[in-house]
Amino acid sequence: MRIAIGADHGGVDLKREIGEHLRGAGHEVLDLGTDGSTSVDYPDFARAVAEAVLGGADRGILVCGTGQGMAMTANKVPGIRAGAVGDVFSARMIRQHNDAQVLCLGARVTGPALALEIVDAFCASDFEGGRHTRRVDQIEKA
Repeated sequence: MRIAIGADHGGVDLKREIGEHLRGAGHEVLDLGTDGSTSVDYPDFARAVAEAVLGGADRGILVCGTGQGMAMTANKVPGIRAGAVGDVFSARMIRQHNDAQVLCLGARVTGPALALEIVDAFCASDFEGGRHTRRVDQIEKA
């Protein structure tokens, strides 16, 4: 799987761990920054990852302090469905029921071990289609 990742200064350390974890699992990782602790604007990285997904990446993963700002920004990109998640069940559900392509995590609210479990659940889950297709279509028209 080809996965685009990005973070602001608050999520850069967790982004690095996620990138290493994904590479270790055999995924191709497109790291779109940031790479340091200097304050940056998270919308720039959310847009970059969302555009990478629209451009062919299979999934996107974004990390900031809470995941909320990244999710809000990524969801403004037409065609992207992103969710801020803090548990494994929700990570599966945003894929299975909402066909989300982008996972948003909060480095200040989710520990690294749990974050990696969430990433694995998100990457391993597929959209179920069926009755959920109608609902995803409604999201796209909203």
